[in-house]
Amino acid sequence: MAPDELAIIVKELRDDTVRTRKIERVLMITGLTLLTAWFAARLHGTIGSRAAITQFEVENITNPTDGASVSSEPATGPPIDFRLWSSRRIAAHEDSLAKKTDAPLALLRIPKINLEAPVFNDTDDLTLNRGVGRIPGTAHIGESGNLGIAGHRDGFFRGLQSITPGDVVELARPRHTDKYVVSEIRIVASEDTYVLDPTSVPTLTLVTCFPFCFVGHAPKRYIVTAPLVSVGIPISVPTRAPFSTDKNTKIRRRNDIN
Repeated sequence: MAPDELAIIVKELRDDTVRTRKIERVLMITGLTLLTAWFAARLHGTIGSRAAITQFEVENITNPTDGASVSSEPATGPPIDFRLWSSRRIAAHEDSLAKKTDAPLALLRIPKINLEAPVFNDTDDLTLNRGVGRIPGTAHIGESGNLGIAGHRDGFFRGLQSITPGDVVELARPRHTDKYVVSEIRIVASEDTYVLDPTSVPTLTLVTCFPFCFVGHAPKRYIVTAPLVSVGIPISVPTRAPFSTDKNTKIRRRNDIN
């Protein structure tokens, strides 16, 4: 091989090496940028939900509704574990934090699955993307009866698939925390709204869609029933029916939870 040809080959190899290194640098910078954005998005979601929980606790410390004592301990619960969430639900959660900032009515805690979620009123998409929601027509928080709380199966309520009878569920509301114990887990059809019928014993009914991993609108409902076992103050008796049997209300409840 002539010296000139060898020199050309060496130059081409050197140029290829330089181009390869440039491409590697670009890919590395791109990867680091995407990774930073990924962590920032999750941090934003965690901070947003923790802010709602902190707002609930601060407002009930500084503005209690009666003379009862309240805990002054700041929000120290676990951050949201997004590992089980779908990417679509994470994005929806982050988007919801900028659209509504009212304080939750209560905090739902399930120690077994490391869950602490703000409880808002209603089950529209914006509400359930922010936290979990009291189902309209069921008992209000603090009332006797059947209190239904809904959450998305690919978001806050993903961990319900690990719940078993005997597990503790806590509902922190102004002045104290109510404790419930899971007594039954059922899978029902979406139209089986009887699970939200009034109960003689104060009961918490958690509702999410089933199967947990399903493309599209899941056809069934996963129901966790937990009667009250401990309460700090007497529960008020509602002056209205705690559950509406109106057909339109049932249809709305069925369609809102997905």
